[in-house]
Amino acid sequence: MTFRITHYIVFITSLLSTNIVAQSYLKGDFHQHTTYTDGSFSIGYMMQKNNEFGLDWWANSEHGGSSLFNARTSGNETGIEIKDYWDNYNPNPILGTKKINNNHQIMWRWQVLRDSSFAEILKARKLYPGKTILQSYEMNIPGHEHGSLGIINNQFDSLPNCNPLSEFEYKFDQGDTDTLGGALQGWVKSKLSGHAKAIESLAWLRDNYPNTSYLVIAHPERYPQHTRGYSIATIRDMNNTAPGICFGFESIPGHHRETTRPRGLYERTSVGGGTYGGAGVYSAKIGGMWDALLSEGRRFWLFANSDCHSEVGDFYPGQYLKNYTYTEGKSAQQIVDGLRSGNTWVVMGDLIDSLIFHVEILGDSQRKASMGSQLHIPVGKTIKITIKARDPQGNNFNTYSNYRNPVLNHIDIIQGKVSGIIKPESAEYNKDSVNTTSVIARFDANGGVTDGRGLISSKWKRTGNGWVEMSFKVVNITQPLYFRLRGTNHKLNEPNETDDCGNPLNDVLMEPNSAAKAFADLWFYSNPVFVNPIQ
Repeated sequence: MTFRITHYIVFITSLLSTNIVAQSYLKGDFHQHTTYTDGSFSIGYMMQKNNEFGLDWWANSEHGGSSLFNARTSGNETGIEIKDYWDNYNPNPILGTKKINNNHQIMWRWQVLRDSSFAEILKARKLYPGKTILQSYEMNIPGHEHGSLGIINNQFDSLPNCNPLSEFEYKFDQGDTDTLGGALQGWVKSKLSGHAKAIESLAWLRDNYPNTSYLVIAHPERYPQHTRGYSIATIRDMNNTAPGICFGFESIPGHHRETTRPRGLYERTSVGGGTYGGAGVYSAKIGGMWDALLSEGRRFWLFANSDCHSEVGDFYPGQYLKNYTYTEGKSAQQIVDGLRSGNTWVVMGDLIDSLIFHVEILGDSQRKASMGSQLHIPVGKTIKITIKARDPQGNNFNTYSNYRNPVLNHIDIIQGKVSGIIKPESAEYNKDSVNTTSVIARFDANGGVTDGRGLISSKWKRTGNGWVEMSFKVVNITQPLYFRLRGTNHKLNEPNETDDCGNPLNDVLMEPNSAAKAFADLWFYSNPVFVNPIQ
């Protein structure tokens, strides 16, 4: 803890000495598991780990459907596995349609949320009063796979509850086949199935909780598109239905500590055949699915989460992956608003711990836009892109090798062209790539490095305490554009890690995976800034 306090003091001092304005980026994780579903740890232990690894906010969001164990009293954090089955209690507390799994009666997840899990969240808020802790859940999205689902209504009232979330789970989760318990609450279960039910669920959120809910698609590349996966048409449908709710995906999955299975649990059958520098192909490939969505002008954002289940294949929340989200404060509503805004950047292994990225009209520093927002400019104007990032000067949370203070090697500016929303009836609606996105600038410590496309890097400016600054001009803008960033600890043409243009290679080249290898392969990604020229 001594190091972390010192680290914070150095950070504040560096802000003052370099005249950089500190922004309120909160560190968060909204996808993790306990023994309520298929995690190995009790909910209390997992709350402790969120706090230990420095998160400002987090959400308990594990699978919908059913639950065998009481996570308040079940877990193996002591090395002795404890499984406290719901049907061991007398009287039996389980409501709803009876279902047996492993010779025990399951409790439906809507009841777990309402009667048990949320009570543990309330306890955690008292234990960690400086943190914002949400009750969410990982939805089994009908016709597809998973998504992190949150409804914050009622959770912070004078008499708090998570009834709206419980109702949603009963109505729409693919894994919840209870027809009795929820009905006794007055809830009406959806009669649809598959993709149509997924769209119905988003419409219900849009109509009932438009500003207080979110559905972020989880590990979207993990399954083939023709099974439970996510095609770009699927994502467009979901975003069209509720653009303020289904506003992003977790294309940087958890499970980076896996050793017996591929990194991120992305098997050869996954879309892309694995992860690329720890990211799914949808976000890792320039001109891929994410760029196709952004090239429509969609406000669709990139997130990363731990998906922590156990120590076997996972890092704890905040230990390896973090979302940094700009908020106006620390309330649940401000956090949801921050996620929706797109002003989030994601990082692995604390490669950087601060990022300031904005675009302004050259010569007019008062008119600028940050991640997730749009800068309107007169046609033909020149813009200036400003980037300030901090490479921490101390150790990260790597305890698996001696590589504990990684060095940022370079930062790329990626530009894409925006052509407008594609309509469902268009033949382009199923197209999941674009050829109008590319790296337009690269910055590093020395400059002068030429990549395979002939792009020559520029030298960034060091301003002390790990801070680097850089800027780039784009002249005579006549069509809508967007700009996003990526950075890594790797040089170009790093064997089995990057190609001659600095793009991440498939992580199968580094198998078998390990915690040490994950901590040696680090990236950060920003969300985009849009620029719109007008007459």
